[in-house]
Amino acid sequence: MSRPTTRRVVALATAAVLLALSAPASADRYNPQQAGHPMRIVAYAVHPVGVLLDLLIFRPAHWIGSKEPLATFFGHKPYRD
Repeated sequence: MSRPTTRRVVALATAAVLLALSAPASADRYNPQQAGHPMRIVAYAVHPVGVLLDLLIFRPAHWIGSKEPLATFFGHKPYRD
């Protein structure tokens, strides 16, 4: 077998194994005592706003602030696991 064909076979085999081993996601059980709480209702409305702020403002600002010379100015240190 040629090298590109071997890579495809390995990739397909890996994908098949990962698909076979994956488990379907299950939803949380509905709890009527928590679902009607006023703060939960507020959270349903506010959460998308927070996600949009994160994607449109905070992540780009962090990316800009992590580049030199701003990284030195703001004291940004690289994230390490």
